[in-house]
Amino acid sequence: MHELSDEQRVVITGMGCVSASGIGVAPFWDALIHAKSAIRPVTRTQVGHTITAPAAVVEGFQLQQHIRTSQQPLLDPFSQYALVAAQEAIADAGWNREQVPGDQVAVILGTTSGGEASREAEAIRLFHLGKKSCNPALVVRTNHQASVSCISMEFGFTGPAFVVHSGCASGTHAIAQAFLMLRHGHAGYAISGGSEASVIYSTLLAFQAMGVLASDTCRPFSSGRSGLALGEGAGVVALETLASARARGAVVYAELAGVGITSDAGDPVNPLAQGSAAAMNKAMRSAGLRPDQIGYINAHGSGTESNDLVESAAIRSVFGARDAVAVSSTKAVHGHALGATGGFELIAATLALKHGLIPPTANFLKRDPLCDIDMVPNELREKRIDAALSNSFGLGGMNSVLAIKRCPA
Repeated sequence: MHELSDEQRVVITGMGCVSASGIGVAPFWDALIHAKSAIRPVTRTQVGHTITAPAAVVEGFQLQQHIRTSQQPLLDPFSQYALVAAQEAIADAGWNREQVPGDQVAVILGTTSGGEASREAEAIRLFHLGKKSCNPALVVRTNHQASVSCISMEFGFTGPAFVVHSGCASGTHAIAQAFLMLRHGHAGYAISGGSEASVIYSTLLAFQAMGVLASDTCRPFSSGRSGLALGEGAGVVALETLASARARGAVVYAELAGVGITSDAGDPVNPLAQGSAAAMNKAMRSAGLRPDQIGYINAHGSGTESNDLVESAAIRSVFGARDAVAVSSTKAVHGHALGATGGFELIAATLALKHGLIPPTANFLKRDPLCDIDMVPNELREKRIDAALSNSFGLGGMNSVLAIKRCPA
């Protein structure tokens, strides 16, 4: 692999988060390292029908408490979360208009459902209440690209902007696309990650019909697990070239060094270990890393039987011995936030590398002999990490893996 110039290397200089643990990266990280799960029973009711399921939801969020914008009436919650997380990431990175030209900033986010909350509410008005007219803002609120356009408009970013919609891998796919655009000179900076606000009646009912919702809570890789728990919020990172970060004197969290993207071409629901393993191997090759240099994997770890067994097998096939690499799933804390998950989990992996603290897999009961990996149960582990992977695997065999490493001074 040839030596990359500073203009080709991509680094993380800012992070922002809206999660069920609170507004901001600080409460999110505190919940992760102390295994404080935000998952609880959540009830959603529509037209006399009710469903209760474990989920991690953003409570008491009011956009105007965090940012004042004329766009507010046009923003579904998934866009609102993205806007607030982006604002934190931009401030954290220390971007200003003098140093960071707006036409050099790409905005690339992922989402699975887009404005599903607004869509459901309007469907009730039309088909249950018999209203004859539709909210004129519905199209704007529900468009998947709304989260991207509202950030671009709010901060004057006129570079490339688009949304990625590939299920559970959406956020990680989005970050991978941002990385590639910076690596190849199509932008100098990027806001990337994902957002979601779909813990609503229809979505819970759909996942329940699939038979994958947990009965109590999310317990990834643990005996006694019963399924996934949905989450919501936004996880966003600020990316730029290493050359830019050094010129600005910016604090660098980590280098986003490589990506691996594959598809199983197998089953619409059940994943294949070969596809997951191939994505991890591609990410490491892209980053110039060997398996023995990876100190931590933030696993997809959804808590479903099919994911946990297949991902465990994939990790063992790539890394060999069970204790070769520490693995944890933070979905036991923030839930499976669909398109937001890639942003959440890259932030988790980045802070694990920065602080030398591996967040545990919360809610763990007992080792499953079929998940033969080192899943760091229930309590954080202190360990210096020089490189890490963040895995996202979606329905239909969509696999995306990010590789990060410590950035030299």
